[in-house]
Amino acid sequence: MKRRDFITLLGGAAAAAAVWPLAAHAQQGERMRRIGWLIDRDENDAQVKFARATLREALAKLGWNEGENLRIEARYGARDIPHIRDATAQLVAIAPEAILTNGLQATQELQQRTRTIPIIFTGGPEPVQAGLMQSITRPDGNVTGFPTNEPSITNKWLELLREAVPHLTRIAAVANPFTLEADLQESARVFGIELFNMRVRSSLEAVRAIDAFAAEPNSGLIVLPPPTSVAIRDTLFELALEHRLPAIYGYRELAIAGGLMSYGSNQADRYRGAATYVDRLLHGAKVSDLPVQFPTKYELVVNLKVAKAIGLTIPEAFLLRAEELIE
Repeated sequence: MKRRDFITLLGGAAAAAAVWPLAAHAQQGERMRRIGWLIDRDENDAQVKFARATLREALAKLGWNEGENLRIEARYGARDIPHIRDATAQLVAIAPEAILTNGLQATQELQQRTRTIPIIFTGGPEPVQAGLMQSITRPDGNVTGFPTNEPSITNKWLELLREAVPHLTRIAAVANPFTLEADLQESARVFGIELFNMRVRSSLEAVRAIDAFAAEPNSGLIVLPPPTSVAIRDTLFELALEHRLPAIYGYRELAIAGGLMSYGSNQADRYRGAATYVDRLLHGAKVSDLPVQFPTKYELVVNLKVAKAIGLTIPEAFLLRAEELIE
């Protein structure tokens, strides 16, 4: 059952491969403004459709209607360095008034290519730690935005996983090569957990690492953002099911897709926030006027189908705290 409906705003979301539908020209007397959007997923991905619709709606509420006074140049599928570099080169050449990104790699590549076009990220790690800026309250370059989570969230994942599965004594923090190192040692020590840091670059590496890790009992996983590829993600789901490993993820979509549970910020809130920053930039604000904003609201989602499949009974008190239960 769902305690809170996850509203998908998909109406009118069909788009061209590189550019969203556009009217022939702006309304008479109104200048057409242009922004860019670089995203690491395919255009038809459900989360991309949701993000696109959310962003459009938020911009419209602020008076920016695509095809009337706003043009959005979108580049999709920028998952690896060659594709990211090609897409960033295309967007910088267009010279939009701002560019939205959804991850650290894309943001870093864009920042290397331009120090003048404002960049608004809508996901990623703590930006000072990532080297994007020196101050989050008054960004000193051309980058600002909305991180996926606040820095201490990794400790919360460990706490929640231990609370849901009290008998755990071993946890592997699974990350891809581009994930910033998460400091979980102190929290692990407090909970009496033996912590393993596990970097996986492919499904094969994930199989080898988790097969070896799961040989010992009372083990679990924390899968750190950013999301791995769909292939690795599905492999992690299969391995967790095969070895009966309880796992927690940082994105609601991963609990929906087959993970045991997730705890993270609301994607729609980040895109609504990005729309307000686009609006302010188009009205003359500077990046330094736009502080980085961390999420203030997080959602716990538990997939009861997965819990049943791995033979796990989660305490009722824990389930009562969840915003959403998937049955």
